[in-house]
Amino acid sequence: MTKVKILGAGSIGNHLAHASREQGWNVTLCDIDEAALQRTRDDIYPTRYGQWDEEIHLCRPEEISEERFDLVIIGTPPDSHIPLALAEIRNSKPRVVLIEKPLCPPDLEPCTELMELAAEQNVRVLVGYNHRLTGHTRIAAKWLDEHSIGEITTLRAMTREHWGGIFAAHPWLAGPSDTYLGFTSRGGGALGEHSHAINIWQYFAELAGMGRISEVMAMLDEVEADGAAYDRIAQLSVRTDRGLVGTIVQDVVTQPAQKWLRLEGTEGYLEWQVNIDANHDLIRLVRHDGLELEERVAKTRPDDFRGEIEHVGQMLEDHAMASPLDMSAGLETMQVIVAALKSARDGRLVKVQT
Repeated sequence: MTKVKILGAGSIGNHLAHASREQGWNVTLCDIDEAALQRTRDDIYPTRYGQWDEEIHLCRPEEISEERFDLVIIGTPPDSHIPLALAEIRNSKPRVVLIEKPLCPPDLEPCTELMELAAEQNVRVLVGYNHRLTGHTRIAAKWLDEHSIGEITTLRAMTREHWGGIFAAHPWLAGPSDTYLGFTSRGGGALGEHSHAINIWQYFAELAGMGRISEVMAMLDEVEADGAAYDRIAQLSVRTDRGLVGTIVQDVVTQPAQKWLRLEGTEGYLEWQVNIDANHDLIRLVRHDGLELEERVAKTRPDDFRGEIEHVGQMLEDHAMASPLDMSAGLETMQVIVAALKSARDGRLVKVQT
């Protein structure tokens, strides 16, 4: 049976524990905070999924320091991701490490050590940008392959969502300053927490054959309040190495949320949207010659993680398979975040360092 170790008993840890148990896997959920483990058992998990799963082993990390695992999931704050991943590869010897997004805070120097160690130990490292694996994203990829929308002219994406929903899911936090979310330097703020928009922009640019982001011009609304320091609005104008110009917007102030992408072509367009209503995502392809395709894809919140974990299961079976969650893709998103911070603070266009 596949053995899974999850570090971090917060919201993400619970989601991924549930998805892993649905696969029939042996799950150990760890946290350095005993109160977090108790919340998982008595509140978070049973509230979301009906009842506590007694098959999940709860413990502090030091209690299982000698155990080996097939999969390690890191669902802790971003500034702990790289150190924990390095330690797990050295000690747990997993086949796959899945790191929750974003990969790290805006300091990319430790990423080189992680990539080198993972290659040396033959460990696949993934980053959890799970929008790449949702049902409507898979349909979008299929439609783009089957129905040309002509020469691609621009691509726009946004993840605009008031972070009240995040704090509602973490009621033990009083506000942004209680967590990494309130600190851009720790991987929070709009750029880090809502980096799904940057990442899905990159994915659709890849699907359309339009290359990688090479230039960024950004404007941020950065605030310091109540002990926190974060960007609450991030607006990026970007260009790829193949000349595609587009925009990306992320914020923590918009309600209700807008999670949307539009790929524009000379012969039509494709629209992608998360939560068109409470129970559906939306994908639409329209050609100017009259072809119209639209599908509302039924989903629940756990579905966002089921596809991710099913994909990881396939990788455990086929270790060499290509993955849209590969660390290289997560690192490219971080490179854009770093460039955006430099652009906004220096007031100039910045080339993305790869």
